[in-house]
Amino acid sequence: MGALGVDLSALHWIYVVFIVLIIGFMVKRRDTTLICIIGIFMLAIVATGDLTASISGVFNSFIYAITELLSTILIISIIVAMSRILMKTGINEVMVSPFTKIIKNPTLAYWTIGILMMIISWFFWPSPAVALLGAVLLPVAIRAGLPALGVAMAMNLFGHGIALSGDFVIQGAPKLTADAAGIPVSEVISASIPLVIVMGVVTTIVAFYFLRRDMKRGNMEMVGSFGEKVVDEVNEKLLTLGQRKFFALLIPLAFIVDVVAMSVFNLTGGDATALVGGTTVFILLLLALFAHKNDGLEKTTSYLIEGFQFGFKVFGPVIPIAAFFYLGDSGFGKIIGEYLPAASQGIVNDLGVALAAIVPLTAEVAAVTLTAVGTITGLDGSGFSGITLAGSIANLFGTALGEGTATLTALGQIAAIWVGGGTLVPWALIPAAAICNVSPFELARRNFLPVVIGLVVTTIVAMFIL
Repeated sequence: MGALGVDLSALHWIYVVFIVLIIGFMVKRRDTTLICIIGIFMLAIVATGDLTASISGVFNSFIYAITELLSTILIISIIVAMSRILMKTGINEVMVSPFTKIIKNPTLAYWTIGILMMIISWFFWPSPAVALLGAVLLPVAIRAGLPALGVAMAMNLFGHGIALSGDFVIQGAPKLTADAAGIPVSEVISASIPLVIVMGVVTTIVAFYFLRRDMKRGNMEMVGSFGEKVVDEVNEKLLTLGQRKFFALLIPLAFIVDVVAMSVFNLTGGDATALVGGTTVFILLLLALFAHKNDGLEKTTSYLIEGFQFGFKVFGPVIPIAAFFYLGDSGFGKIIGEYLPAASQGIVNDLGVALAAIVPLTAEVAAVTLTAVGTITGLDGSGFSGITLAGSIANLFGTALGEGTATLTALGQIAAIWVGGGTLVPWALIPAAAICNVSPFELARRNFLPVVIGLVVTTIVAMFIL
C-alpha cells in the first residue's frame, strides 16, 4: 500500500523496471526504442489482459506522443525550411555579420547566447526563444569556434533550465507549486531565488568546463550533423546585394514585432510559439516569391517539404520513447484505459508519493526527498506535470518540520523542471537540439553530469537554508 491509500500495483513496478532498463541503456549509449516499445506492450498486456488491445496500444501510444509533440515538430520544421532559403540566398550571411564583431571566441559565444536566451525565456518562455535566437546566432557561434552542440547546451541550460525553473516573470511554475503547497506565490519565488542562482551558476560553469575540455581534446564537431546537411550552396543570382541587405533587416524586425506583440497581448507558451511560426511561414513565402520569381510557388512547397523531412527525421527516434513516458502520466488512461487504482494520480506521481511516505522526517531527508520527487515526476518530459505533487509533498514535510515549506516547494519545482522541462529528457530538449542540428540524445548526455552536480549542490544548499 502506498501513501494516501494508493496501491502500488504490478503496473507501477513494471514501469520502474523499464525506467531502470532505459537509464542503463542510455548510460551505455545504446538505443532505447526497442525497450520502450516492449515496455508499452508489457504495461498494456498486464493492464488489459487482451493481446489484441495491447498490440493496438503500442500504435495508439505513438499517435498520442505525436499529437503531444506536434506543435514542436511544426515550429522546428518551419524554422528549418526558412533557414534553408536564408542560406540559399545568402541573406543569412548578411544577417549574422554584425554579431561577429561581438562574439569573437567560444567563451563569449557560450555566455552571450546563454544570457540572451535566459532573458528572452523569462518573458516568453524557452520554445519561442530557441526559435528566435537559434537560427540567427548559431552560425555566428560556430564561426567564433563554439561547436553546434555547445550552442545547444547554452540555449538549453539557460532557457529550459534557469529561466523556466524560476519563471520569475510569467510565474506559471511558482503559481502551480504555491497553490499545491497552500502558500502565496511570492513566498515560493523569494525562496527559489537563491536556489535558482546556485543551480544555474553551478550547472552552466560545470557544463562549460567539460565543453572546453573536450574542445581542447578535439572531441567536438563544429557543425551539427544529426540530420541531413542543412547548409546549401549560396546562389548569388537569386537576390542582389541590396535585396539581401533589405531582407536581412526586415526579418529581424519582423521577429522584434513578434516580441512586442507577445508583451502587449500577453502571449506566452504555445501562443507565442504559434506567432513565431506563423511569421516564419510568411517570411518563407515572401523570400521564395522574390528569390525564385515564377518558380516561387513550387519552391515554397519544396522548402516546406525539406523542413518537414528534417523535423520528422529528428523526432522519429524520440516518438516511441516519449510514448512510453507519457504512460507514466495522464496518457495511461487515454491510451490504455482506466486500469490504475482508483486513488491513483498517475504512475509517476504515485511513485513520488510513495517515496515521500517511507522516508523519515528531517530537514536533510526532506530536501533529498523533494529533489528525488521532482526528478521522478520530471521523467515524463513536461516538467510541469509533477510540480503540483512536489508542492503537496513540500507542504506535508514543511508542516511536519514546522518550517521550510516555501524552500522545499522551490526545490521540488527546480528539480522537476530541470529534469523534465528540457535539459535531461531527450524529447523535452528537442527544440534546441533540432535548431542546432545535433542529436537530442547526445545533448541529454552532455547535460547529464552538469545537471546532476547542480542538483546535488542545490539540495545541500537547501538543507542549510532549512
